[in-house]
Amino acid sequence: MALTPSNMLPLGTEAPSFNLLNSVSNQTNSLQEVKGAKATVVMFICNHCPYVKHLNEGIADLANTYQAKGVGFVAISSNDVVNYPDDHPDQLKAQAEEFGFDFAYLYDENQEVAKLYDAACTPDFYVFDEALKLAYRGQFDDSRPGNGKAVTGKDIRKAIDALLAGEKVEDKQVPSIGCNIKWKKG
Repeated sequence: MALTPSNMLPLGTEAPSFNLLNSVSNQTNSLQEVKGAKATVVMFICNHCPYVKHLNEGIADLANTYQAKGVGFVAISSNDVVNYPDDHPDQLKAQAEEFGFDFAYLYDENQEVAKLYDAACTPDFYVFDEALKLAYRGQFDDSRPGNGKAVTGKDIRKAIDALLAGEKVEDKQVPSIGCNIKWKKG
């Protein structure tokens, strides 16, 4: 496992469009279908990464808290499933069901969407405003496997709360850190 930080896409970047297979419904979903009226959270996660496993319950709680407030959520897995079969869409579906993910969990088979978002790690979080302009990218919070800090989502919650209140999200943002995205070879 290579410990990798976020690339920190420039704030204000417009959310790249996508149309990907939903591992739960077996339908395709676009950005327009999953976006929220007030904000949209795009998460690059997977099934096998210990950093994602550490946050699974917190991610579900975050979505459960904010979806009713007009925030859209979408998870995307872009890992190479040939070399990392735990991240196959069937396994993503099992993960979504186990943790009660009530949002689209998409599979980026050709890894194009991860490249468009400049995603580097799992988990990698992006929060877009109602106009789909990037307002936050960075860590969920400062909890990591084994560091003894509680999973609260304080960093991402602070950003979402600011958007919902019509306030500017603080520019000082800490990169997420986790396993590198498992890029296909060749």
